[in-house]
Amino acid sequence: MTHFGFFLLQGAKALALSLMVDTSILMLDLSDNWLQGEGAAAIAEMLKENCYISAVDLSDNKLGIEGAKAFSAMLLENTTIVSLQLSGNEFDDHAAKYLADALTANSKVEILDLSYNMFGDKAGEIFGTAIAENIGLKELKISWNHFHSQGAAALAKGLGANIYLKVLDVSYNGFGNSGATALGEALKANNVLEELNVSNNRISVEGALHFSGGLKGNKSLKRLNMTRNPMQSEGCCGVLKALQANSGTCIEILDLPLNGTSVAQELPLEHLPCL
Repeated sequence: MTHFGFFLLQGAKALALSLMVDTSILMLDLSDNWLQGEGAAAIAEMLKENCYISAVDLSDNKLGIEGAKAFSAMLLENTTIVSLQLSGNEFDDHAAKYLADALTANSKVEILDLSYNMFGDKAGEIFGTAIAENIGLKELKISWNHFHSQGAAALAKGLGANIYLKVLDVSYNGFGNSGATALGEALKANNVLEELNVSNNRISVEGALHFSGGLKGNKSLKRLNMTRNPMQSEGCCGVLKALQANSGTCIEILDLPLNGTSVAQELPLEHLPCL
C-alpha cells in the first residue's frame, strides 16, 4: 500500500470511529476519495452501528469487490439508509452477487445508483432476480454499464415482476432490439413504473416497434426517454402510434430522436409528427 493509500485508509477509519455514535449527521458524502475496499469496510462497519445517517454517497472510490462485500453485509443489518450512491466503483459481475443479495434482503433503501460500473450480462441476470424480489427500491440508476441482449432481457424480466420501482435509468448500455423487446413485455405487466430512460441503447426500428407494444396498455409511465437510438422515423412513429392507441396513457414527457432533436410530449398526441 502506498503512503497516500495508507493515509486515506487511516483517515477513513478515524472518520468511521467518530461517526459510530454520532447523532447529528444525517447525510454522508465521501465521493471521489479513493477509499478502496479497506476504506469502504471501515465505513460499512460504522453504518452497521449508526442509526441516524440516511443518505450515503461513496461514488468514485474504487471500492471493487471488497467494497461490494462490505456494503452488502452492512445492508443486511442497516435499516436507516434510504439513499445510496455507489456509481463509478469498478464493480463487475463478481461484485453483483453481493450487491444483489443485499437488494433482495434490504427493504429500506429507496434510491440506489450503480451507474458507471463494469456490470455485464451475468450481472444483469443476477440483478434481474433481485429486482423481482425487492420490495423497497423506488429509484434505480444502472446506466453506463455493459448490459447487452441476455443481461438486458433478465433485467427487464425483473422489472416486469416488480411492483415498487418508480424510476429506472438503464441508459448508455447495449440493450439492442432484444433488450427493447423484453422491456416492452415488462411494461405490459408493470403498472407502477413512472420514469424510464433507455437512451443510447442501440435500439433500431425493429426494437422500437416491439417496445411500443408495451406502451399500448401501460397506464403508469409518465416520462420516457429514448433519445440517441437509431430508431429512425419509422420506430419513432411506432412509439407515437402506440401511445395514441392507449386511451389511459399517463405520458407527460416523451423524448424521441426525431431529426436529431427530442420531442417533449405536452400536446395532444394527434398533433405530433406521423399522426
